[in-house]
Amino acid sequence: MVAERHSTRNDRDSITLAALKLLDEVGLPDLSMRRLAHELGVQPSALYWHFANKQELLAAVADRILARIDSPTSSTGSGAAVNVARSIRDALLTYRDGAEIVMSSYALGFGADRAHAALVAALSLSPVENPAGRASVLFQFILGHALVVQQRLHAESHGAAAPSPEADPSAGFAVTFDLGVHTFLTGVTAS
Repeated sequence: MVAERHSTRNDRDSITLAALKLLDEVGLPDLSMRRLAHELGVQPSALYWHFANKQELLAAVADRILARIDSPTSSTGSGAAVNVARSIRDALLTYRDGAEIVMSSYALGFGADRAHAALVAALSLSPVENPAGRASVLFQFILGHALVVQQRLHAESHGAAAPSPEADPSAGFAVTFDLGVHTFLTGVTAS
């Protein structure tokens, strides 16, 4: 099987796809350049022809994770923003540690252009002030929510947390998420 791997020529896209597959199998803590190179049947140095460092690879993985988000539709009111926000959340939750990969890349200024642009476009469909700034804030909420859900699910899968509807952010996470996006879009009013 290793001989077959050597016969395949790798490029940025094939390496990114292999990294995403490996991420789903082993998780972010065990995703190393050495392990990825082994999976591809090459020396680790071969990966550096395509990526300057691991963070650049992770940014490409983050871009790939977010590649599946929906473009905004001409929904009326806040519907477009809600739909894009849900699409981003779903993309983050599709892959093991997806939220963490995207969050770490975003914190360093990589890997979130598509998501940010989709949120700006959706927010621009309604008359809002500073859609780019608001898109950044909404994206940070989406990242944080998805990260909490993934961390809880990961802890439960390893027996570090018992499933509990009262304490479980993943139980009814869609309701909590929609409430957060709605609160962001409409604001909080004192009662």
